Amino acid sequence: MSGLASPGQTSWIAQAVPLAVVDDIRDVVGASNVRTGDDLADCGAGIVVAPLSTEEVAAVVRICRRNEVPVVPQGGRTGLVGGSISRPGEIVLSTARMNRIERLDPLERVALVGAGVTLETLQEAALEHRLEPGIDLAARGSATIGGMVSTNAGGVMAFRNGVMRHRVLGLEAVLADGSLYCDLTRVVKNSAGYDLKHLFIGAEGTLGIVTRVVVKLDPSPRATATALFGLPSVEAALRIIRLALESDAGHLRAAEAMWTSYFSLAAAAHEWSEPSVPLDQPLFLLLSLGGAREEAMREDFERIYLETVQQYPDATGIIAASRRQEDDLWRLREDTGVLYRAHPDAPSFDVSVPLSEISAYLERIIPGLAAIESGLAPYVFGHLADGNLHIVLNRRGPLAPPIAKAVEDVLYQQLRQIGGSFSAEHGVGSKRIHSLLATADPTKLAAMERVKRALDDQSIMNPEKVLPCDAWFVRSCSPLPSGNERRLPLKNASDLNDE
Repeated sequence: MSGLASPGQTSWIAQAVPLAVVDDIRDVVGASNVRTGDDLADCGAGIVVAPLSTEEVAAVVRICRRNEVPVVPQGGRTGLVGGSISRPGEIVLSTARMNRIERLDPLERVALVGAGVTLETLQEAALEHRLEPGIDLAARGSATIGGMVSTNAGGVMAFRNGVMRHRVLGLEAVLADGSLYCDLTRVVKNSAGYDLKHLFIGAEGTLGIVTRVVVKLDPSPRATATALFGLPSVEAALRIIRLALESDAGHLRAAEAMWTSYFSLAAAAHEWSEPSVPLDQPLFLLLSLGGAREEAMREDFERIYLETVQQYPDATGIIAASRRQEDDLWRLREDTGVLYRAHPDAPSFDVSVPLSEISAYLERIIPGLAAIESGLAPYVFGHLADGNLHIVLNRRGPLAPPIAKAVEDVLYQQLRQIGGSFSAEHGVGSKRIHSLLATADPTKLAAMERVKRALDDQSIMNPEKVLPCDAWFVRSCSPLPSGNERRLPLKNASDLNDE
């Protein structure tokens, strides 16, 4: 295979979408639903198309395929790895108008929704029937179901209910040739051949555009209770999580960890303080229980605390006494914007580490980062019950390429070997392509490339995301190999753009 083509060899990318193509798309979706011009300053493509239906999406894709115009799907734009960035010569296809809840059946405990429905909208509609989609994240007001499917979103309940892959019963997607993949199964048990919906879950729009989704719903608890613990170690936190999982009063809904540097910053930003929870603890653990009786769950939190201080005498804690106190505690965890207000464009990372390896991982990376550059240190927080750690550096971004590489060498070293992942829930997008190529099994990469070529031979679907295989790259490639050779070129972090 030849190497990546230079910008001079790929001038078609920088060209505007032909006006005739734009006019054809206007005929499909209506002129008012095609935006261009100065109001799209943050859109590299300069064209945003907003179809209303699956049929309109398919028609737009067919037009783009005939004219070899790449399509970049866009949901709520809450991604962190450049999965929806676009360039001149492409169009952005927004699912914002595909925002209808078509069916919500409380007996089946199933919802059929358009890709543009936000998580919060689905949560509110389901709650009317005392149901919930079994997944939650801080960007609930903006994140769309289609986007969450495409990135295989996780969130705070993943340790209990799984990630988006485990919440989807069926889906509909438009393929690169404009054909329709339709599997709107509404049942859990389905062993009728290959379960191809999983190709589109986590593919970030590179294999097709998700248009409708069948989401499994669960009963929502009648009451919740929240507690915050200050703890001396990861081991203490994991022990509390184990005790909470065994609670007879309710089920554990969230177990969010915040290490000292992050917690102190968030507490100061929100002017939060509590005499019984000093800010000098190494680790803070925010727990939520769901059940029938709030008082019973609070009593169980007291039991958990008493058992904990017997083994860890320095442990501290507070149980929220009201909904307002619950909200105040959750704001400390969910307002991660405090990090970026303190360090604009701070480099962020999203890793999964097996629970038994978390302590050793942190003991390795903290001095490892400090050795790269004086004072370089991580803010660490995340979903401790499933080992998902979010790591944000105390630096204004972006990092210089040599520093960026050194940081990733520290953070990703041995992750795959110990059973972890360099991307827990943020995906690959454009920002982490080089990380995937550097860490993934060669056979996996070869199989991914085969799937991409089979479903999108022109590579018009969200090019340069997940794999470096946009149309000009495909044209420069030799035929697929028969073996497992690593054929995909490695990019440097500095070559990739973030959104």
